[in-house]
Amino acid sequence: MACLEVCKEVQFKEDQDACTLDGTVDMHGRPAIRAKSGKWVAGIIILLNQGLATLAFFGVGVNLVLYLTRVLQQDNATAANNVSKWTGTVYIFSLVGAFLSDSYWGRYKTCSIFQLIFVIGLVSLSLSSQLFLLNPKGCGSKANPCGSHSSWKIWLFYLSIYLIALGYGGYQPNIATFGADQYDEEHSKEGLAKVAFFSYFYLAMNLGSLFSNTILGFFEDEGVWAIGFWASAASAFAALVLFLGGTARYRHFKPNGNPLRRFCQVLVAAVKKCRAHMPQGGEDLYDESNNESSTSNRKILYTHGFKFLDRAAYISSRDLDYQKQGIRSPWRLCPISQVEEVKCILRLLPIWLCTIIYSVVFTQMASLFVEQGAAMKTTIPNFSIPPASMSSFDIISVAVFIFIYRRIIDPFVGRIKKSDAKGLTELQRMGVGLVIAILAMLSAGIVECYRLKYADKECPHCDGSSSLSIFWQIPQYACIGASEVFMYVGQLEFFNAQTPDGLKSFGSALCMTSISLGNYFSTFLVSVVMKFSTEDHMPGWIPGNLNRGHLDRFYFLLAGLTSIDSIVYIACAKWYKNIKLEGRFEVDDDQGNLKV
Repeated sequence: MACLEVCKEVQFKEDQDACTLDGTVDMHGRPAIRAKSGKWVAGIIILLNQGLATLAFFGVGVNLVLYLTRVLQQDNATAANNVSKWTGTVYIFSLVGAFLSDSYWGRYKTCSIFQLIFVIGLVSLSLSSQLFLLNPKGCGSKANPCGSHSSWKIWLFYLSIYLIALGYGGYQPNIATFGADQYDEEHSKEGLAKVAFFSYFYLAMNLGSLFSNTILGFFEDEGVWAIGFWASAASAFAALVLFLGGTARYRHFKPNGNPLRRFCQVLVAAVKKCRAHMPQGGEDLYDESNNESSTSNRKILYTHGFKFLDRAAYISSRDLDYQKQGIRSPWRLCPISQVEEVKCILRLLPIWLCTIIYSVVFTQMASLFVEQGAAMKTTIPNFSIPPASMSSFDIISVAVFIFIYRRIIDPFVGRIKKSDAKGLTELQRMGVGLVIAILAMLSAGIVECYRLKYADKECPHCDGSSSLSIFWQIPQYACIGASEVFMYVGQLEFFNAQTPDGLKSFGSALCMTSISLGNYFSTFLVSVVMKFSTEDHMPGWIPGNLNRGHLDRFYFLLAGLTSIDSIVYIACAKWYKNIKLEGRFEVDDDQGNLKV
């Protein structure tokens, strides 16, 4: 409210001198001036930072499964599981970063600290690989695998990659939300720019990984791991320097304290009054609107769901006695806005749970897709295609479908709907993403059937003996890319829009945590499949030599699970109710006046 009062004093004589209306402040804690902070200047810096950081991360992650098999001598199933565990841990750490950001440090400080940890992890990985693991010198290619390693060298490797997981995981949800903070959604033009930012943010992620999947992927596939890792470390360092260089331009939201404490207060207060007789219609509930908090967060309007939690805001006779004495225990009486904060998160959980199966599909691109590609014909005249570089087609698909959605589908659907709402809603887009993911798994399964069919007849169990070209993987990568545009971009927008102002980083962390749990569930699924498919001395669906297995059945299993998940998701999406926020003032661009 301090910003609003300052802006009222100058009466908006010029829009360039107006403060932002969403409560953001500058680096000194003063109300942010619209013309001197945020918008696309800060947004572009953050997009470039994200592109460089993603390049660094995928410079390690995209070929990690091959590093584990060729350098550390792990079999395919073990390597795929270890990659899934590591990727899952990356996104679990996002909850740590989101908690510190929303509660204590703020997004700028959190991004800076975790990026530094990210750089340290990459430098450690580069040193440990070059000095200890790539032994004998020149090993690590498909034709020249490395020998065995002592346990302390392997532990040093795992320490390095999990430092990378901590740094990138803690940074990622905050940089997405910090970028969105640079646009005042209470201002009409900046609100539209904020929606566009999420699409460009995801595009920057994919363009950053394009270099990793092609140039770095080529070097690493040829066994030149040290160069690839050092290039990643240099990119992460450049991203950190660029991010710090934009410090003076950023807008900030102040942290709001421990959200877990606020959640627990609501639950405890509701339980304490479980036998209280509640009035109808949300009347007589405690409201702090007259005592405005210093956080300047927008008030969440009362909703009728989760009635039991309303008891936390019910003013009992005992509470009235305490109020007369000037006492209010937050563990007995909570403001209704705090109760609504908990309701918002509870409504998000079913939608969030339905995105986990999609993440199981998505994670196959970094593990089983690569192993499948390595067992296909990867050569064209005088050149060998690194299997991991096929994910470039996923990135190209993302770029193409972002353009198609924003320029063609979105305006077309908006004209059909003939309403103020433009295009598909976030929930509708996420549903489309699930359907395309099913097509991706069906495509991968069909390709695997033909890969087995065209295996060398004279040597059906030889590694990589199939004559089917690796380019037949293009449809499955393209479908994954198209599904990402609808699912992950929609997810970023949805969780950012549907979380309370004090939990925006947590909303972005929910997106990443669904990816994390998807990776863990993928690990569990692979383990279960291998356990049951290897009975009676059978090689299993995913053996070390894929020509002896049935990877196609695993892909079709994922298609079936995603189909079931889609049906559950539709039911949850129909049940979901959007968050309702109290309106604030906005600038009338033509007159410079305030309007509701």
